[in-house]
Amino acid sequence: MKWSLNELTKKKLIEFDEKLDLTENLKARSEEILDATVAEVVGQIAYDKGLYLLDYQLSITLTLPSSRTLKPVEYPLSVIVNEIFASLDELKKFENIDETDFIIPLEKDLIFLDESVADNILLEIPLQILAENEKNSKDLPQGKFWSVLTEEEYKKQKEEKIEEKKSPFSGLDGLFD
Repeated sequence: MKWSLNELTKKKLIEFDEKLDLTENLKARSEEILDATVAEVVGQIAYDKGLYLLDYQLSITLTLPSSRTLKPVEYPLSVIVNEIFASLDELKKFENIDETDFIIPLEKDLIFLDESVADNILLEIPLQILAENEKNSKDLPQGKFWSVLTEEEYKKQKEEKIEEKKSPFSGLDGLFD
């Protein structure tokens, strides 16, 4: 779905309730996304004194790899989005706007809902994704010569190495490297 700036300046307010299939777009833009449901987007776009205000709530379920096991995990996502757009000409007039307001410059005379939704989905992907059984489990993955450590185990291991270096022979450490 897209809106022309002329249409928005005439109507002043347009409400929408859309279902967007962005699966292929999201998968192309992020290797982390294995699959996605149809995004449900409900909101409005309004024109006010040279600014285009896009407000909506988006709901989608992403299938992402687990941070521990790489097994697919369904991750429900619900986000409220508020964006402000302005044409390049209008943007020059708003130099006195507060620095906390972020205005997105429009290079074309169109605003695309799918681009906004896809961008905001990608911004909301968390760094750590765990399946329900992984959240409650203390067992971490391990292999023949490796294992995953918790932060506490890592700190403890580091402290033990520092204590080992306090031995009388620690001065010889690295002599034959």
